[in-house]
Amino acid sequence: MKLFKKFPDTISIILGIGILFIILTWLIPAGAFNKELVNGREVIVANSYKHIPAQPQGIWAFLTFPIKGFVSASFVIAFVFLVGGAFSILTKTGAINAGLFKVITISKNRPQYKIFIIPSIVALFSLAGATFGMSEEILVFILITIPLSQAMGYDAIIGAAIPIVGTGVGFAGAFTNPFTIGIAQGIAQIPIFSGIEYRLVVWFILTLIACILITRYARKIDKDPTKSFMYDLEINTLEKFNKNDIPEFNKSRKLILVALFLALIILIYGVNVYQWYINEIAGLFIGLGIISALIYKMPVSKAIQAFIEGAKEMMSAALIIGLAKGLLVIAEDGKIIDTILNSVAVMAGDTPQFISVSLMFLFQSCLNFFIPSGSGQAALTMPIMAPLSDLLGISRQLAVLAFQFGDGLSNMIVPTSGVTMGTLSIAKIPYNVWFKWICPTVIILSFIAVLLLILPLFLFEW
Repeated sequence: MKLFKKFPDTISIILGIGILFIILTWLIPAGAFNKELVNGREVIVANSYKHIPAQPQGIWAFLTFPIKGFVSASFVIAFVFLVGGAFSILTKTGAINAGLFKVITISKNRPQYKIFIIPSIVALFSLAGATFGMSEEILVFILITIPLSQAMGYDAIIGAAIPIVGTGVGFAGAFTNPFTIGIAQGIAQIPIFSGIEYRLVVWFILTLIACILITRYARKIDKDPTKSFMYDLEINTLEKFNKNDIPEFNKSRKLILVALFLALIILIYGVNVYQWYINEIAGLFIGLGIISALIYKMPVSKAIQAFIEGAKEMMSAALIIGLAKGLLVIAEDGKIIDTILNSVAVMAGDTPQFISVSLMFLFQSCLNFFIPSGSGQAALTMPIMAPLSDLLGISRQLAVLAFQFGDGLSNMIVPTSGVTMGTLSIAKIPYNVWFKWICPTVIILSFIAVLLLILPLFLFEW
């Protein structure tokens, strides 16, 4: 555990990669592909790679790449700040918390439906991750899901798995998550939230598998409590949750949840029928924030303060997006991006597409250990993965889906994920115990993810 605590933070890693990229501009030959516009987006012309004069970068490139990255990613960064601020207003009303607490309370008071309680709540967390990107908020709900799990005769692992695995598969199968799929598709130059039909199928399958795996473990404990991974460790060390802290599920909060539901429907309709992009989507979420404040009768000053606080919480993500984009600026100025793409394309030239897309997923999963931020990883990898998918004859939608899978599934297990490690800390679950339990789950879900990546290659064009 001490090793993990000393692991460099994401920004330090990106700065280190920046130095590496500068060194690579001196070592990798410069080259370029011809590019052309196809359906409004720039794509590489196959077999057009050629060597060009070297343009190695130096110390000045390292000092200026952050500001260049921010300028290049300004549209995405502004989107993150505005949507984060709007969602903060929604969160401050307590509507989402009240709704989830209500479901959990109803479940707890219906012991005859015990077998349906866990999968129902897992599916709820998955839906939250897939639609509006619930992540850090699960640190609050762990104080409810663990006592619920223990009251049903289960262990802390079940209580932690409900929100961690639930939101994990939600992120992996996201269909309207603005912080992952929205950013990734925007960078890949494909319509935001397009391909939602197949992503809904993906989300349903991953969520169903997660529910089955967690419920199967719960039933093992039902039959034999010694099967619990926490059997020799389980102690009631969790801080007692004050029931007075549970927000009341009143009329105004119900209306706010209805507004959220309607906003998601409008979002899906807008991006599919009117090809909405970042401007329109940001406007929709800002409108949702304003409507939520009006329904809740939140004073203007408090609404503005909530918006500012939400935008502040996005500062780390914005920094990572800007710096990650800056790395690509170094590589582009050094003219080595196309050389790297050409080398990978040559190596994968005789490789079947199903192997290539599987390797994309593996790469994203491994990278997530170093950059667990979904938005940051999208900003770093999609400018490379999108044109690479063109060279390999793979749909950009699949490149985005490979990113989603790599980000969502690996975050359940990597010790660099602040949300996962924070949740385990609150739940008093040793990381080695969690790793032993979650590893088979991640392997099974990853196997299913590979199959879902391969399926469109053989059955339909996506």
